[in-house]
Amino acid sequence: MVLPLAVLLVVPLAASACGSPPDVAAPAGDTRYTATGTVLQNQDHGPQLCASVAESYPPQCGGADIVGWDWKAVGAESSGGVTWGEYRVVGTWDGSRLTLTEPPREARPPGGDRAPGGDGGPGTDMTSPCPEPAGGWRPVDRAKATEEAMRAAMDRAASADEFAGGWLDQHYMDGIDSRDVRTIEKIGNDPRRYVLNLRFTGDLSGRERWIREVWGGALCVSGAERTEAELRRIQRELEGEMRSRRFLNLAVDTVGNRVGAGVYVATPELRRELDDRYGKGAVALEGFLKPVGS
Repeated sequence: MVLPLAVLLVVPLAASACGSPPDVAAPAGDTRYTATGTVLQNQDHGPQLCASVAESYPPQCGGADIVGWDWKAVGAESSGGVTWGEYRVVGTWDGSRLTLTEPPREARPPGGDRAPGGDGGPGTDMTSPCPEPAGGWRPVDRAKATEEAMRAAMDRAASADEFAGGWLDQHYMDGIDSRDVRTIEKIGNDPRRYVLNLRFTGDLSGRERWIREVWGGALCVSGAERTEAELRRIQRELEGEMRSRRFLNLAVDTVGNRVGAGVYVATPELRRELDDRYGKGAVALEGFLKPVGS
């Protein structure tokens, strides 16, 4: 288990957009798509499938217009001229609008297929890629297995041009109930238990010894294809296209060594374009709308 409070070193660098859907070509054919999320209507627009939702009351959001919506057919909340609810929707996509092909269904509890992109959230596999040492992961020098030492190790690693990111593997927390706050607070960020993961591009020889000068806890040093600086550069370039409403959100995925990009529909054409621009797999697309049956 990797709990949100444990993700100390994964910096999402997320940049999210809230507004109109992206101006992209519609997928060919009559493919039906589905998503589960917030549908909201206010004084400024009709029913929209929210790409992101502001934490306010009543909520605020922007997204794709929904054709064929009938509030009378579903349960909903309403306040201050805003009507909203959580639903599973199915319809066809023309590049800017979702046209319903079947009645929506309420989704309880709230949640579902949120606008994608990002790193370190639920479902992210943060397992250390290094083979587990004989006897298990444990400190080699307990005097240097401290929070201060971990920060020093992280600073040292980040000073290298080849640095590709870092995170904490806390799988010793697997099986602990997320409601057990006392246990989580006691051992959740124990530097004598977690594995510090650091990634670099290029030649790794000498890297572990270099980090061991300041860090005595469990350590995994592994290789990567792209530096953190490269990933940030890609993210910044794509952020310019968010202003043209092409992407829903963007985030550096340290564990995956890529940039996660949320879109309404992840078309093969857009995947090929991004692979050609940045290299295969440098940008991972995730569609908010999923083809029915996928």
